[in-house]
Amino acid sequence: MEMGAAAFERRLPRLRGRVRRAAFLAIDMEFTGLYSTATQNNKPSLFDSPVELYLKARQSIQRFTVTQLGLAIFSNENSNKYVVHSYNFFLFPSTWGVTDVEFALSASSIQFLSHYGFDYNKFLKDGIPYMNEVQEKIFSQHLLAGSWNISSVVNRDVLKKAIDEVTCWVGAAEEEETLILQDLSGYQVFEVQLVLRQALQNVWTQPLGDKKVMVKKVSPQHRWLLENSPYDSCRKELILLSARGFTNLFQTLVKAKKPLVGHNMLMDLMHLHDKFYKPLPESYEEFKRNIHNLFPVLIDTKTVTKSVWKKHPFPRVSNLLEIYSVLCSNLNSKDSACPVITPASDCSRYAEKKCPHEAGYDAFLCGSVLLKSAHLLLCGYTDDAVEVDSSFSRYLPVLAEYLNKVNVIRGGVASINFSGEDAPCQRPPLLVVHVRGWSGLNERQIRQEFKAFCHFDVRRLSKDQFLLLSNKFKHVRRVLRDANHPPRLGVSIYRHWRHSPSISCLLQVSGIVALWSLLAFVLGGAPCCSF
Repeated sequence: MEMGAAAFERRLPRLRGRVRRAAFLAIDMEFTGLYSTATQNNKPSLFDSPVELYLKARQSIQRFTVTQLGLAIFSNENSNKYVVHSYNFFLFPSTWGVTDVEFALSASSIQFLSHYGFDYNKFLKDGIPYMNEVQEKIFSQHLLAGSWNISSVVNRDVLKKAIDEVTCWVGAAEEEETLILQDLSGYQVFEVQLVLRQALQNVWTQPLGDKKVMVKKVSPQHRWLLENSPYDSCRKELILLSARGFTNLFQTLVKAKKPLVGHNMLMDLMHLHDKFYKPLPESYEEFKRNIHNLFPVLIDTKTVTKSVWKKHPFPRVSNLLEIYSVLCSNLNSKDSACPVITPASDCSRYAEKKCPHEAGYDAFLCGSVLLKSAHLLLCGYTDDAVEVDSSFSRYLPVLAEYLNKVNVIRGGVASINFSGEDAPCQRPPLLVVHVRGWSGLNERQIRQEFKAFCHFDVRRLSKDQFLLLSNKFKHVRRVLRDANHPPRLGVSIYRHWRHSPSISCLLQVSGIVALWSLLAFVLGGAPCCSF
């Protein structure tokens, strides 16, 4: 189900109820970009430590924004039946009050989303607003002080038109006469009322729904009574509720403490923190603690399916939809305990149509992949699986070793552990390239020279040495075996004691010291000549 700003506030209470009753939640996001090119070497590398990886990603998260957030709410109706409510939320940063967010667009990301049918009109015109705690605090302060302003040029034009219309009308109007303002969207309804009430002391306003506001001419006494009424629809807390937008639902997700499922979900978690909670901290460890406090149970289906694929001879796949298709075709059709996943009647679109890279659909796939993978792990993919109970509480124990371990697509660790220390990963041996008689060579040129063999990450070691790192053992074997790489580039396995510049420097200094000591001993111990 698609949802923009116009419908979100009305459906928020029902969404909250469904989240609280859920067995688990699955999310996915689409962004205006992935990796910022504003700074050099900002793409992740196999050489990156978790801290370096986080700091690189943090720069990108701060520049880009979320265009769409998918939420799939999985409810365990009985032992093996799951009903799924899937939502596609279009998001757009709040332009209300003092907040005016700047964000970048990556041409390749925009083209990618366009290829898969992303509707940018819904993102721009009907995106649900949101704010993090820092932005909310600033907004609240200005709202209470009455010092807020209108950031959006579009909103300013709408307000000017409304004020001109009311000003022309109010002079000739009688008390209790009314005027209806129309075509006000989202929080323009609140902005128009705040501006009119502040500018004109003899009017009162009331929203009528359907993008309309009623303006009534009133006496000072009547105005005072209305201002102090508990039923005023323009109270500060209601304005704040509207301005928070999607952040209201985010806070419900946090309070519910349901298992949160994603696929390669590190960037999703960083955006959740930055856009709806607090700006990302500089400290990697603080980020991990914050996320663990917000969502104590994380499950990354990429981490889970890596293990499933090692245990079963499934064909190799490269994306979430392919993983889902393989699992659907390989689960035992006679297994009556296999989880039955049914889209809810008001969210049935994904039962009839594939919508890859639509956030709501990918969230649905993500949760479905988790259930099918967990079932395979639980029953061992055997014929006696009919005896297995497929309720979600039975799946959690077999998923225990994967909890809170979020996959790292490219980095010095295989996953980030949000509930403990990050474990080092098993990588192929590091290679060192010795450059002979080829001055001025850089990392990009080295990478290009070895492109025919495979993709290596490259880092300069010294003036005439470069390090090569791959995540596949077969690539390393191929380079070491092949004698066809350029003759001026020698390749060998890196040995720290032999190739490290600091060790080499230490050995050289030690050699010089030893030589001088020897000379001093020889010269100092020679017999004196007597005359």
